[in-house]
Amino acid sequence: MDPFHVLVVEDDPDINRLLCKIAGDAGYDCRPAFSGSEALLLAEKYCYDLILLDLMLPGLSGEEFIAKLRAGKTMPIIVLSAKAGTEARVNVLKLGADDFIPKPFENAEVLARMEAQLRRYKRFSGTPASGVLQWGDLALDREAVQVTAGGIEVTLTAREFEILALLMEHPKKVFTREQIYEQVWGEEFMGDDNTVNVHISNLRAKLGKASEKEYIKTVWGIGFKMMEEV
Repeated sequence: MDPFHVLVVEDDPDINRLLCKIAGDAGYDCRPAFSGSEALLLAEKYCYDLILLDLMLPGLSGEEFIAKLRAGKTMPIIVLSAKAGTEARVNVLKLGADDFIPKPFENAEVLARMEAQLRRYKRFSGTPASGVLQWGDLALDREAVQVTAGGIEVTLTAREFEILALLMEHPKKVFTREQIYEQVWGEEFMGDDNTVNVHISNLRAKLGKASEKEYIKTVWGIGFKMMEEV
């Protein structure tokens, strides 16, 4: 089996080298990039399974890199940054990052987060369950990994696709944030609502851009479900 390919985007040579060593020792194939511009060129030219990304980069910032990449790529992005505040974390999640690790980081945590993201991505990118889920004029095609709203195709990240599939599989069920996190992320929920809220917000915004209808309902104090009528 081919190793997973990881792009390490970090302008500090020592940290870049360390991250490549952490991943390389675990059997991943790593390629370093030292600026946002270089990383974007590599990501457009080659296929990577995961990206480790610093935010404060020369040429193109990490935030700009995420925004440009998410126009057409769905691989997991883990941000590692000294910008450790809640606002910075929420901002990159809104842009399309999948995880955030504050610096300084623990080597074991970085590796564990990588493994968790790649497990989810592998399942998303592998042989999907067959069938098309339909809710009003919203359609999710598992086999083609495609979503359309009002007949217009909507580009989603792997995480957004999984959240929508979960809700559409059980359209009358209200899912708590904890249930969504544990089902989609495959990890124990630690009580942080921001991650789920931001992904739901991104998902709503993308669906709303394609169609003026609202598809996901907030059940206050509980969680989320599909709208009764769309």
